[in-house]
Amino acid sequence: MSKPLDLTTIDSELGELLELELDEVVRRIEIQVASDFAPINALCLHVGRYHGKMLRPLFVLLSGMAVEPSMVRPGDAHRTVAGVVELIHLATLVHDDILDEAAFRRGGSSINRLHGVETSVMLGDYLISNAFHLCSTLGNPAINLLLGRTTNTLCEGEVVQLHHRGDLDLDEQTYMEIVARKTASLISSACELGAMLARDEPASRQAMAGYGQSLGIAFQITDDLLDLDGQEHLVGKPVGRDLAKGKLTLPTIRALAALSGTARGRIVDLIQRHDRTALRAVLTEGGWIEAARVTAADLVTSARQRLDVLPDSPARAVLHVLADGVLDRSV
Repeated sequence: MSKPLDLTTIDSELGELLELELDEVVRRIEIQVASDFAPINALCLHVGRYHGKMLRPLFVLLSGMAVEPSMVRPGDAHRTVAGVVELIHLATLVHDDILDEAAFRRGGSSINRLHGVETSVMLGDYLISNAFHLCSTLGNPAINLLLGRTTNTLCEGEVVQLHHRGDLDLDEQTYMEIVARKTASLISSACELGAMLARDEPASRQAMAGYGQSLGIAFQITDDLLDLDGQEHLVGKPVGRDLAKGKLTLPTIRALAALSGTARGRIVDLIQRHDRTALRAVLTEGGWIEAARVTAADLVTSARQRLDVLPDSPARAVLHVLADGVLDRSV
């Protein structure tokens, strides 16, 4: 498995440890989803390519070590929860590709392109089901309840986003609520669970949940900007899908709210014609894309400040690096 980050630039011992831990998380996922049926195993093997940087499992592991620096390595429960969180994330990617009619993911064909919508729906459901089966092996109802709430919230965000497709009057507050639910909720829960499993203390849990929430919103804003401004061969999935599917993102929402008359009409026309290149040029010229980046940067700053309540440690330092990395994304 490739490194999620060059963590050795922070602490070589911690970087090597995290690589081993993430390998173990992947191993547990593979054991969990293994089936008696070869077609299911083939599908899960293909989805295994979606792991990417494994940020959510990393947040589980690092949050625990940051909250309790005396912990030499993450506990067994941390590894299991990291696997659960990653399974939930993989399920959302499979379902997202259906909703977006995306043909590619991580540089390869998506499940829905290879096997159709029906198979993709059931595979996503299979991954979610396995996530909660794996979670139940811990015998801790508090973990199940937190993640159950999280998946409810995540689905609500997706449904509300679907409801507002093509809505040119979508306001910024609703957009932020959608993002907070469909993306930030899982990242926040990953951080909170990591803290909870290390030291179930309200201040630490709240700090890590807040870190994950702010970072998750910033992550989605930058992801939206990549869809508008990124290059497909770098991003690893189709770009321009938000525009094609009628999903307004922060720069466009702000421009539509601020402009009127001919200027607003021009943006509406570009949206309706799905002209990504021209829309990007208008939003860049008006400063709307840069303003969205500033908002993401402010959220990252807020996330970093949440870490101030934690003792200094290599794990906390890496959480700072991960926060900064949200703003430097090209994939």
